Amino acid sequence: MLLTAIIIYLLITVAIGAWSSKLVKNSNDFVLAGRQLPLFLSASALFATWFGSETIFGASSEYLENGLLGVIEDPFGGALCLILFGRFFLRPMYRMNVLTIGDVYRRIFGKKVEFFASIFMVPVYFGYVAAQLVALALIFTTVADISITQGIILSAAIVVFYTFLGGMWAISITDFIQTTFIVVGLVWVAVLVAQKAGGVSPILDSAPEGSFQFIPDAKVLDWTNYIGAWIILGLGSIPSQDIYQRVMSSKSEKVAVQSTYLAGTFYVTIGLLPLFIALGAKHLYPEIYLENKQLLLPDMVLRHSGLHVQILFFGALISAIMSTTSSGLLAPSAIVSENLIRPYFGGKLKDKHFLWILRFNIVSIAIISTIMAQWKSNIYELVAGASILMLVSLFVPLVAGLYWKKASEMGALMSIVFGMIAYMGLSSFELPFYPHLPALIVSAVMMVVGSVIFPKNKEIHASLSQN
Repeated sequence: MLLTAIIIYLLITVAIGAWSSKLVKNSNDFVLAGRQLPLFLSASALFATWFGSETIFGASSEYLENGLLGVIEDPFGGALCLILFGRFFLRPMYRMNVLTIGDVYRRIFGKKVEFFASIFMVPVYFGYVAAQLVALALIFTTVADISITQGIILSAAIVVFYTFLGGMWAISITDFIQTTFIVVGLVWVAVLVAQKAGGVSPILDSAPEGSFQFIPDAKVLDWTNYIGAWIILGLGSIPSQDIYQRVMSSKSEKVAVQSTYLAGTFYVTIGLLPLFIALGAKHLYPEIYLENKQLLLPDMVLRHSGLHVQILFFGALISAIMSTTSSGLLAPSAIVSENLIRPYFGGKLKDKHFLWILRFNIVSIAIISTIMAQWKSNIYELVAGASILMLVSLFVPLVAGLYWKKASEMGALMSIVFGMIAYMGLSSFELPFYPHLPALIVSAVMMVVGSVIFPKNKEIHASLSQN
């Protein structure tokens, strides 16, 4: 019966994707939903940006191992990203009225930076989508007799289908439905766990010492890594296409700003529910925790709850992960189409051609991510790695371009390239601190050095701002 309910839910999602295709007339509709999303759709889409495998599977198991200090990156860093984006980045970018964040880099610095930023951004999403496919596959293998490889392929096929048809419209509409499932499902299971444990207090009392410590000890190294955890998602996801496309799909600048604040607040509050449920599951059923930490929550629900709870919980799980996956597929597809293909073939191809290129890109990225999902199955690491790559290469140029008048094209290029090189080099060593911290400093230093030695051409910059 549970499997039947999941199949019905998946069919409904696919049907919504098929219906959403009627709203897609051009590439702008496909990537940004024609900039017509009202507040409730925009906020739910932003909330669902990361609320997937990392939050429910990865963060819950990390919390049980390392307490709140182990999950600073998500959900706290994710909420920080949404708030910072709405406060400091949204308005200047929304007023540019462009399709992708790659276009933003072109407006600020020119075509060379647009090209390099796009080249560096696209591969980031392979690991990100792979993490979601692994998580969906884990669910399918839990409720059906299929292998992890079959689950990954099935997951990719389902998400590709409705994203292929409806683009951002399909993502936004399904996000609203999926967000409803997420909230209702997680609240219901949290209440159930609390009732079985005899209340909230026994669950909280069972937590290991230090589980609720939110501020690190006074050691310099602890604080360094604490800050490093905050900025992985908190800053690293700001220069990302998935955030950009969800925010810029809002029907007005005011709605976009309100959406980021609502989603950020909602994300950090709802994001704590999987942590509480996991703690309760460990307290009630320690034998399940010892079997597989990442599958603790679904195993608990399957073994110790009724059918209605199972349907709600697995509906919430699938909803959260599918939403994140679809966004992760559309983001790099838009970058490839608009920033790597259109600048060179835009004069020869019509917009309807680019619409099909977008769809072809979605399939291609899904294939690569499916292959990558076979290599590595640690969900938390896959998602974190994606945000770190954008942090060390793309964050500084975006901030400098928006807020530093002397930021130049060469400064941005040096920042992107040397920030990434520094991170790759440092990652090969066993360091007591996060390698992305010194890499981010290198990126900032190169931005300044490049802009000072190779100052921007004011006439060229003026012409870029008008395009």
